[in-house]
Amino acid sequence: MIGLESLADPSDEWDIIETIGKGTYGKVYKVNNKRNGSQAAVKVLDPINVSLDVDEEIEAEYNILRSLSNHPNVVKFFGMFYKADDLSGGQLWLVLELCNGGSVTDLIKGLLMREKRLEEPVISYILCGALLGLQHLHNNRIIHRDVKGNNILLTTDGGVKLVDFGVSAQLTSARLRRNTSVGTPFWMAPEVIACEQQFDYSYDARCDVWSLGITAIELADGDPPLSEMHPVKALFKIPRNPSPTLRHPEQWCRSFSHFIAQCLIKDFEARPSVTHLLEHPFVKQAHGKDTALRKQLSALIREQQDIGCRTKTRHERINTRKTLLIESCPDDDLVNLEVLDEETIILHLQKRYGDLQIYTYVGDILIALNPFQNLSIYSPQFSRLYHGAKRLDNPPHIFATADAAYQGMVTFCKDQCIIISGESGAGKTESAHLIVQHLTFLGKANNRTLREKILQVNPLVEAFGNACTAINDNSSRFGKYLEMKFTPTGAVMGAKISEYLLEKSRVIKQAIGEKNFHIFYYIYAGLYHQESLKKYRLPEKTAPRYIDSANGKVMQDIVSSKLYKEQFDAIQDCFRIIGFSEEEVNSVYRILAAILNTGNIEFTSITSQHQTDKSEVPNSEALENAAALLCIGPEELQEALTSHCVVTRGETIIRTNTVDKATDVRDAMSKALYGRLFSWIVNRINALLQPDTNMCASESGMNVGILDIFGFENFKKNSFEQLCINIANEQIQFYFNQHIFALEQMEYQSEGVDASLVEYEDNRPILDMFLQKPMGLLSLLDEESRFPQATDQTLVDKFEDNLRYKYFWRPKRVELSFGIQHYAGKVLYDVNGFLEKNRDTLPADIVVVLRTSENKLLQQLFSSPLTKTGNLATSRARVTAASRSLPPQLSAGRSKSPKYLLKVRILGSVSVCICQYSLMDLLSKMVVGTPHFVRCIKPNDDRQALLFHTERVLQQLRYTGILETVNIRRQGFSHRITFGEFVNRYYYLAFRAHQMPESSKENTVAILKRAKLDNWVLGKTKVFLKYYHVEQLNLLLREVMARVVVLQAYTKGWLGARRYRREKEKRNNGAIIIQSAWRGYTARQNLKQVKRERDKAAVRIQSAYRGHRVRKEIRHSRQLSSSSSPSSARYAQEILNDFNLKSLDRVSVCPAGKVLKRAPRRRGQQPKLLNSPEDSLYYNQLNRTLDYQGSKRKPRKLGQIKLLDGEDEYYKLLSTAESIPEEEAELEHTAVPRTQPEPQPCPQQVRGLHSS
Repeated sequence: MIGLESLADPSDEWDIIETIGKGTYGKVYKVNNKRNGSQAAVKVLDPINVSLDVDEEIEAEYNILRSLSNHPNVVKFFGMFYKADDLSGGQLWLVLELCNGGSVTDLIKGLLMREKRLEEPVISYILCGALLGLQHLHNNRIIHRDVKGNNILLTTDGGVKLVDFGVSAQLTSARLRRNTSVGTPFWMAPEVIACEQQFDYSYDARCDVWSLGITAIELADGDPPLSEMHPVKALFKIPRNPSPTLRHPEQWCRSFSHFIAQCLIKDFEARPSVTHLLEHPFVKQAHGKDTALRKQLSALIREQQDIGCRTKTRHERINTRKTLLIESCPDDDLVNLEVLDEETIILHLQKRYGDLQIYTYVGDILIALNPFQNLSIYSPQFSRLYHGAKRLDNPPHIFATADAAYQGMVTFCKDQCIIISGESGAGKTESAHLIVQHLTFLGKANNRTLREKILQVNPLVEAFGNACTAINDNSSRFGKYLEMKFTPTGAVMGAKISEYLLEKSRVIKQAIGEKNFHIFYYIYAGLYHQESLKKYRLPEKTAPRYIDSANGKVMQDIVSSKLYKEQFDAIQDCFRIIGFSEEEVNSVYRILAAILNTGNIEFTSITSQHQTDKSEVPNSEALENAAALLCIGPEELQEALTSHCVVTRGETIIRTNTVDKATDVRDAMSKALYGRLFSWIVNRINALLQPDTNMCASESGMNVGILDIFGFENFKKNSFEQLCINIANEQIQFYFNQHIFALEQMEYQSEGVDASLVEYEDNRPILDMFLQKPMGLLSLLDEESRFPQATDQTLVDKFEDNLRYKYFWRPKRVELSFGIQHYAGKVLYDVNGFLEKNRDTLPADIVVVLRTSENKLLQQLFSSPLTKTGNLATSRARVTAASRSLPPQLSAGRSKSPKYLLKVRILGSVSVCICQYSLMDLLSKMVVGTPHFVRCIKPNDDRQALLFHTERVLQQLRYTGILETVNIRRQGFSHRITFGEFVNRYYYLAFRAHQMPESSKENTVAILKRAKLDNWVLGKTKVFLKYYHVEQLNLLLREVMARVVVLQAYTKGWLGARRYRREKEKRNNGAIIIQSAWRGYTARQNLKQVKRERDKAAVRIQSAYRGHRVRKEIRHSRQLSSSSSPSSARYAQEILNDFNLKSLDRVSVCPAGKVLKRAPRRRGQQPKLLNSPEDSLYYNQLNRTLDYQGSKRKPRKLGQIKLLDGEDEYYKLLSTAESIPEEEAELEHTAVPRTQPEPQPCPQQVRGLHSS
């Protein structure tokens, strides 16, 4: 890791003189050294923040330059510096040797412009220098990975230097190869390009040899091979084309051509190394002539510099993280073509497809050609590029359509709908993925988990609903309408899926060359590698019948293919991220395994005395496996499969099933299990992704719907499933025609607008043939299905008798078939199995048995009712989109709105009814929002990249009406807005915000003129605008709103600052009040504390002084008593008695009611005995005091009183009394009458006496 803080500042040592070029990460300057005046080149890299990590490519280049620049053929390195800048970010300076001679590309370009070329010895000298530099790198285990003419620089004295190690790679003993696809496209080796697609592929240092061979061709011809192509297309061609050669090999010596051929061996294992190439004859001719060739090269450099003929050609380097951008051009829109006919359009699309520009506009409609390869134009970098950008600022892209829908939703608060249509294999599913990806990016959900969940929805649903067909490896076998839900501010808050017309019959049988649904292969491979097949009772050696193929290689593919295993892991991640519990996932796996085991149940007929059409299960292993996985009894399952109950006149009759009937029941159960499981998964996803009501109420949210439906199909054998699919596509085409052509031209007439009408192919009669009642094709099929004796033959005959349309025909000499002239072409349908597939009956016995399962999920699947669209109803099912009324232009011929739910008692369904109701429900969802169309085109039927079949594309353009669409977008007005809505939406552009102008034609004209638009037309009540007018108005409105937002931001900022200042001032005043109160409180507490301390100090001083006086008088009295004369002793005794009486007279009365308690004696304390004369005197005085107080304690004799060092409360009563002058005491003593009781001493004063 590079420590930027430790790098020196370049300003102290280097001065920039001039700009000399531009690198991958920044500009290159010529600098001058302030100390010695020498010159150098410096790469000033893009702003870098100290707190962020330095890009790994910069760090790799720094490490290589620091350690390997000591070679004469590697540019010298003078150091790295860091110039700090807190505002714009710091600059990283790489100071290198200045190579004034330019690059070899500049040299050869200049020579060719003067009609000259490099001589072969000079070329060998340059290649030898490059080889020596590469040898130095390879010996130190470094791969350059970007060898080209622009990275081989020349000095003025003829030196050859390798530069630009930004994408170089360090090899280690543990990793001798790399697998990153990086480099400049025209020079990249085939093995490096292959790593982009094949993740298990790798390469070694010999990829530099290939690049050097391309550079040798560049030195001879001036350009690398394929330089006239788009870089992405070149990446496609390099691995597939033969090794390139010189443009005119006859003009060069054979050794030069051989050297190039050796460098460009496509098998890099057989390609020579750099060391071997140094011994090549063409390179060895420069040995020993270094000085002369160096001078000759130096002379060429000076000559070119004198003439000033320097042509800079730069090819951008690409890698997996940096993508080449393509600039937009006027030809991006077919409407801008001067000549408008089929030939011009087809040639234009072919040219763009050859340049890998797969997207083209037709006004506001997007045409997308399937490239049949991965393109690096869908990264987050492109998502940012198409975020809120003007449509003409960038080339056409699927992200632009998604952004238009998103901006329309946010700006106008109206639901949007993106309709993706096209044939099977045209790229609709991938387009839907990309739209969801970009909408999720635009939505910027606050919850990252929600974004991940939404992105995982499509892969999970497609694993269960997609399958491999003869023309598409990932064909949608159901219709999907994904609604992404947003808040009014544009944040994604949830999603909802609606699924239609799942091809359940694929579970039990697939056509030749086709496969079952993906999930069966994924789960089988995943369980095999987890060694869990036994747990789910699946065989390890032979594939189940439902997924077995004619060639019998299914198990081999499952075991050997890494794709199935990886997809199984991905599906498990999808379940986990979206929020499925482990119990739910395990139940899903058990049901899938039960379906596979059910397919292995076989039946045989048995003969009895009374009946010969009875069936039984000869081998019960598959039956027991299926029953165990379904958590039901095997006997009940066998009985439900081989017999059925019939209730006649109140009696229940059990009838046995024939082998064929039992087989049909088995397959019907498998289809029902899978169909209901698929519906449950969709419902569960919807429950887990439903919007959070805390974020936004569901009523105030907005939707962007994405329709991804199965494409139009025309196989060699087309059955009932293809009929339903193609009818759905007819409905989508009808909606497109109505929105683009019919409704627009009807408004021209009603509004009195003079606009030329565009003729188009209306498929309304075909839809009437299918959908009208009672004589439409679906009604006839439904009617025939209700007759028990009807057969497929009677069905075809009924069609022929009643369908008198030019779009229907019955081919001759082909039994049980009929043909339909669809909008996309003629399709021949095989009627075999039509009636049975349409009935789709599930016997009640099967439902009853499955409802008794101990598996909670299985109980739920067969306890919930089915909707009219054939899906599993949610617990809160209610009338929704299926019962909405359609616009009158789209609902003609439909008089009744369908009821949403089927009754629970109906156990079978009629596919025709399901198809009709599904189409109505789907159409009702689509008409709610503003539509955006994406027309996917399949360029060829071979699924080959860059292969453009003109006739095949032209056929699709014709039946989709692209030419007519171009005409109506050029001549017509795709946006028709009422005056009121227009003025309300755009009045900011011409009026002040506080004004509310009237919804008049004059105000509409004022807004249009202020916006400087032209080619608009006014009708009676509406303004008619071109497709590009609305975008221009929206951009102007966005600019006005942006200015308003800026003003609001400044105003809110000022108001916020003022509010903050007021709040801050209020808080400061409050703080001052709190501080003042606290300080007053603390001051008062301190004052009280000082007073208490002073009082304590005064008491201590007084106590000490009084004690001193008492001790002094006692000593004096003792001295008198110790004298020999008795008179003196009596005199001393009288003085002491008199003192004691005076002291007692001065004692104050204690507060009444206070109870004195003796303190407990401490352990181990020895009592003192009162035996001295002083003690006798003290004892007598104490008795008198206790008698006076009325104590009930009897006086003790001398010697019985024990003193515990003043802890006895009775002795504490004798503390020293407050000191009173003797004269005052006498006066008080005489003033008190003898009749009054003597005052009781308080304990404190008694203690004072005792202590004294």
